[in-house]
Amino acid sequence: MHPPANQPELTQQQISDEIAERHRRETDAASSAGLALAAHPRRDFAPYRSTVLRHPTHELVRADPEEIELVSPAFGHTDVAAEEADMTIQHTGEPLGERIIVTGRILDGDGRPVRNQLVEIWQANASGRYVHKRDQHPAPLDPNFTGVGRVITGDDGSYRITTIKPGAYPWKNHRNAWRPAHIHFSFFGSAFTQRLITQMYFPGDPLFALDPIYQSIVDPAARERLVAAYDHDVSEPEWAIGYRWDVVLTGPKSTWMEPEDADHA
Repeated sequence: MHPPANQPELTQQQISDEIAERHRRETDAASSAGLALAAHPRRDFAPYRSTVLRHPTHELVRADPEEIELVSPAFGHTDVAAEEADMTIQHTGEPLGERIIVTGRILDGDGRPVRNQLVEIWQANASGRYVHKRDQHPAPLDPNFTGVGRVITGDDGSYRITTIKPGAYPWKNHRNAWRPAHIHFSFFGSAFTQRLITQMYFPGDPLFALDPIYQSIVDPAARERLVAAYDHDVSEPEWAIGYRWDVVLTGPKSTWMEPEDADHA
């Protein structure tokens, strides 16, 4: 989460100018070549400071999936309890913050449901603090909220979680940098070697335009696929606000997934 040591701290305006210039160059290049904008960002997106030194410069080492799967764990319905999908009931008391329900479907590139998918979720609490030793910013921890959950998708590819809306939090990319509120999602496909990770955001966040991770996706339509929609039918009276977020794992309209070396900020 920290910028490379040999790079000076930049202001938000400098980062925003870099983002605009990068968007302009990539848009012009795609237009000149008669191509659509890429749905996934380059790994060395300079406004996201740590990518400059940390992005891979060599082809990934390919491993034999069958050999890896001989020692990799696997989960079935009996291994993931129904209670793990409700992150508000994991402790003795009620967590602080706005209770929300997030539901949707996991689909492949042809619109078919991805059944029996292991989905892992992790997030900051309502104050924007993770339960992690690396997170030391001065926001309170919540003894009744750990911020992790799991769920298995149904036959129609659907999932449903209950949690607390996370808060925004500072990070060290540049001066006065704040990450928009988000929830991390991990999808395992049919094997651990297929794991994909992404982030879900909330509609109308004023930090979108300032965030180099969100803005590393040049295509506006691809960025929008990361934003959940408020769904009044999912909301429950006097209980929780509802959001709907569908995920497409493959194809030209796939949801952006983080590169394997990402910081997961």
